[in-house]
Amino acid sequence: MHQHNINLALQILPQVPSEQVYAVVDEAIAVIQQSGVKYRVCPFETVMEGPYDQLMDIVKRTQEVCFKAGAGQLLVYIKIQNNSLGPVTIEDKTGKYDG
Repeated sequence: MHQHNINLALQILPQVPSEQVYAVVDEAIAVIQQSGVKYRVCPFETVMEGPYDQLMDIVKRTQEVCFKAGAGQLLVYIKIQNNSLGPVTIEDKTGKYDG
């Protein structure tokens, strides 16, 4: 597996009372923020940029903190863009739309 950067979109839907959903998701986003990878929080998911193995480790840790925050079950949706020829960047897809 190539160790160049990929893009990974992560959406976690925790099974908690509706008034607690954002608080639990905020715990997952904090893991991403503290990881040091480039990321962008979007309305439905958070997109990260980094090496495959590092991003998959972050995915694992985000789930662990959601369980610690009280989620009994999680629905986790992951989308990955990988390119055998080189890195994938967030800017390649969205840069032309940035202010």
